[in-house]
Amino acid sequence: MAIDTSPAPAVVAEPSLRTRAKLILLVLCAAQFIVALDFSILNVALPVLGSDLGMGQADLQWAVTAFALPSGGFLLLSGRIGDLLGRKRLFLAGLALFTVASALATLAWDPASFLAGRALQGLGAAVIVPTGMSLLTTTFAEGPQRERALGISGTLLSLGFTVGMVLGGVMTDSLGWRSTMGLLAVAGVAVLVLAPGLLPESRNTERPRIDVPGAVTVTGGLLALIYALSTAAQRGFGGADVLVTLVAGVLLLAAFVAVESRAAQPLVSLPMLRRRTVAWGNLGGLVTFSMMSTVVFLLTLYLQEVLKLSAFRTGLLFGVQGVFAAVAGITAPRVIARIGARNTLVTGLAVQAVCTAGLLGLGAHSGAWLALAAAATACVGHLWAIVAYGVTATSGVPDSEQGLATGLVTSSQQIGITIGIPLLSAVVSARATTLEDGGASFAEATLGGIRLGLGVDAAVVAGVAVLVALGLRGRAGR
Repeated sequence: MAIDTSPAPAVVAEPSLRTRAKLILLVLCAAQFIVALDFSILNVALPVLGSDLGMGQADLQWAVTAFALPSGGFLLLSGRIGDLLGRKRLFLAGLALFTVASALATLAWDPASFLAGRALQGLGAAVIVPTGMSLLTTTFAEGPQRERALGISGTLLSLGFTVGMVLGGVMTDSLGWRSTMGLLAVAGVAVLVLAPGLLPESRNTERPRIDVPGAVTVTGGLLALIYALSTAAQRGFGGADVLVTLVAGVLLLAAFVAVESRAAQPLVSLPMLRRRTVAWGNLGGLVTFSMMSTVVFLLTLYLQEVLKLSAFRTGLLFGVQGVFAAVAGITAPRVIARIGARNTLVTGLAVQAVCTAGLLGLGAHSGAWLALAAAATACVGHLWAIVAYGVTATSGVPDSEQGLATGLVTSSQQIGITIGIPLLSAVVSARATTLEDGGASFAEATLGGIRLGLGVDAAVVAGVAVLVALGLRGRAGR
């Protein structure tokens, strides 16, 4: 299948249009930044939000889960629809939905209206992310141009998650929790004004049918899996609904693989997944996103629940991490040019693992400076891994399959961010409960759970670094 991308090469090939290419990148990265912001901006605002809307402590998880379910569940389907109907068209539709949903969440009058806004935000994000990434990779040619573009995109994606922590604390303390959702609505309007006249259209010239059985099984499987993990983070894995949805998710994803192996026009090309660069690159991406977002979450819990820092001071501490993320994103393409994408990915994962392990030294009465230094340095490795995995997983893929390739890349991002926190939160919660039952204070039990979560986090990242190094042997270059 050929892709009509005639406007895209012109954007980067003609010197007179270099400014336009930068503006296109700005618009695409701004949209990704807003989505990343939404993942974290509510974290420190949840207690205030719950009190205002009358949501009990046990129900606050749904402020996160309502967004996570559709944003993770509909990614692959949205990317494929964009390939067929036009990536620009679908990107703008997703952005419009996200903006309206943010306004609804801002004006929410009860828990139901707020959660509806969050769910629609998640659905909009599921459209924005894969179509935006596809527009980026089809606009910027493979090589240094794409590496720089992916470096900027990856930096802003990670920076958005961190900045969300900072803004969430500052805005909630000064303007109230509604201002966090209002900011997203205003930012969405700004991007919507600029995007239509700048973005090139890109779609497959052929119109194959959408793989309905594949779409149903992968979307249902991801929704079930994300629900199970999110619920387990609050209630453990013993609940009947958790076990049923967990098993259903695994079975549906297994059915998806079976369906795709027989489909004439599959939603996900299994031969593409057999490419070493695609498979190992996406594994590295999924793990670096899931485990680093978990580090940020656990450190937020540590600073506020153990050290008793305010939301405002907690947010400011994470601002330093944002500075390191920006610097790392700028240097990542240079590191890739020097040692290759494979070595950069492995090195980034290794740095992230070592620094996460360093956080095991956090104490019950002091540790803010250790948290700041280790998390900021881990973020450098994290950003190198983000850029390197994007380059690795899309290299050598023809334009006709870029939608599928970038759909996998963005799925790794979003699913990683979505599942990491609930999965390790369940580990932390179980350990903390055991320690409290043994007579430990709340702070001591919380710290014990956090240490176990960080230890598991570091071990997972280190193990995947080794697997990626072995899986991509002989591919040190781009």
